[in-house]
Amino acid sequence: MKRDQKAQIIDDLREKISGANFFYLTDSSTLTVEEINKFRGLCYDKGVSMQVVKNTLLTKAMEPLIEEGNETLKEILPELKGPTSLMISTNPKAPAEIIKEFRKDKEKPILKAAYIDSSVYVGDDQLEGLSKIKSKEELIGEIIGLLQSPAKNVISGLKSAGSTLAGLMKTLEERAAS
Repeated sequence: MKRDQKAQIIDDLREKISGANFFYLTDSSTLTVEEINKFRGLCYDKGVSMQVVKNTLLTKAMEPLIEEGNETLKEILPELKGPTSLMISTNPKAPAEIIKEFRKDKEKPILKAAYIDSSVYVGDDQLEGLSKIKSKEELIGEIIGLLQSPAKNVISGLKSAGSTLAGLMKTLEERAAS
C-alpha cells in the first residue's frame, strides 16, 4: 500500500470516528469468509457499518482526535492488538446486540472495546451491559410515559368520582320521589 493510500485511509477513519458517537472494536479473526459475510449481513440489516482495519492506521486516525481534546480515546489504544473490526452505529446498543446474536453458535467476534458517548468500555465482559443500553428514543418514551401517568390517574379519579356522585344523586332523587 502506498503512502498516499494510507493517508487517505487514515483521513477516512478519522472522519468516521470523529463523526460517530458510538463505535465498537471487535476481534473476528477466526471466522471463515462465509461467517464474516453473514456477520456483515447482520450489520447491514441493522444499519451498522463494519470494516476490518489495520491497528496502526486506526491509531494514527485517533491520535489527532486525542490531541484535539478527546482524551477518552487513549483508553482504546492499548486494545489495538491483533485483528480488529470497526463497527459504527447511530444506535449505541445495536453492535452489541449483533455480536450477541451472532455468538449464539460461535465464540467470536469478541468485543475489544466500545466508545459510547465519550465513555469507553473495555473487554468482552462489557458486552451484556452494552446490549442493555437504552437508545435516546426509548428514554424519551419512558419519560413521556412517566409524565403522563399522574395525569391519567387524576383523570380516571375524576371520572370515577363523577360516576359515584351521579349514582348518589340518583339514589337521593329516587328516595325523595318515593
